[in-house]
Amino acid sequence: MLIQPKSKLLMIGDSITDCGRERPIAEGTGTLGNGYVSLVDGLLGAAYPGLGIRVVNMGVGGNTIRDLKARWQTDVLGLKPDWLSIMIGINDVWRRFGDEALRPDHVPQKEYEKTLEDLVRRTLPQLKGLILITPYYIEPDRADSMRAMMDRYGEVVKQLASKYRAVFVDAQAAFDLVLQDIPPATLSVDQVHPNLTGHMILARAVLKAIGYDW
Repeated sequence: MLIQPKSKLLMIGDSITDCGRERPIAEGTGTLGNGYVSLVDGLLGAAYPGLGIRVVNMGVGGNTIRDLKARWQTDVLGLKPDWLSIMIGINDVWRRFGDEALRPDHVPQKEYEKTLEDLVRRTLPQLKGLILITPYYIEPDRADSMRAMMDRYGEVVKQLASKYRAVFVDAQAAFDLVLQDIPPATLSVDQVHPNLTGHMILARAVLKAIGYDW
């Protein structure tokens, strides 16, 4: 396991991370919402009870990378995590394809890359470890326009993880593996917000990347 005993693991992102967490700060079992963050916390507690890892959920539904930047000082730096997990980008892409009124909120790829890299560079000195998770679209057809754009944003995350030696989690690849056997509707009604099985896929991908012993 990469995460050291008594570490604080803060997980930040959009609605996929949020999942009904408590406000203002969700820390500990029962406060973390009903998504992959809660599953990560439960599985860590079940397999490694002696490590005393504290999981904090700071996801906010609807967020883009711009929103993360605006709340970074209070919701990340001010909370002094030992480990930080970032999964952001779905709304940055999705709004390009959504309602006309939401399209100005689409974040172009160059802005997404620059902002994410700025946040990573700003935060690394205070961290013991960083986890970068790709955005995803629960769609197996790589030629689909939204899937193709999401893959490009995911490649940004992969490159930044390599550049800054972060733990890389390919959420899209984790879903793609399962989609070989089942249709997207089995995991999500809108191909973005996963059901419990979908959240377990995300949790499993994160835990595998940090050396969880299954």
